Amino acid sequence: MHYIITDIHNDSWRFMKLLEKMDLKEDDHLYLLGDLFDRCMDHPDPAGVYFQVLKLGKKCTVIRGNHDHWLANYIFRYYGMDERDRALLQPYPYNSFHLLQERLTEVDLKQLAERILSWPVQVEIEVDGQPYLLAHACTAEPGKWKLDNYYLMGDLWYKVFLHEGVHGYISVCGHQNMGNGSIWKNKKGNVYLCDCGCGFENGRLGCLCLETKETFYV
Repeated sequence: MHYIITDIHNDSWRFMKLLEKMDLKEDDHLYLLGDLFDRCMDHPDPAGVYFQVLKLGKKCTVIRGNHDHWLANYIFRYYGMDERDRALLQPYPYNSFHLLQERLTEVDLKQLAERILSWPVQVEIEVDGQPYLLAHACTAEPGKWKLDNYYLMGDLWYKVFLHEGVHGYISVCGHQNMGNGSIWKNKKGNVYLCDCGCGFENGRLGCLCLETKETFYV
């Protein structure tokens, strides 16, 4: 089976509980559609999320989200400065950086940043003969060049994408909690948004099985 989770936003506890509920088998594969980091004010644990991804190893493919991208760039900027100049640098606007500093060394943080920037912005797969496009915010027809920011954040035509999708594909994304805490799909059935508000008050973490369209929530 192929499973989708997105927008974990530092909630290691929900991530762990959802994995327990899913009970991944040897042949199963998990796709994380970005925004692993930032937010989650109740029990934020970005290091816990990162360690869980490392533990999953080859059973998991991670796609880069905008928050992951911002965090990686900040890590490189911070450690690329002289120590005396770091006090002048504007603090990272979310909680991930200082929480990671409490658990990881400079070398580990740089390695994390390198790993994040190596994550693809879109993945194309086929499940039961059906082509899928996976990205954080928006997908694009393979072969049509787009800036990374399109896949990370969308563009002015985002609402058109939500209603029309990409011809010949089912697109699965995150980024927007369109379903008010539940996985959302458009009327054509060719766009799914799996962001369920995790990291916000009353938000949930959701999972979609591509074969059965079964959903799981924590």
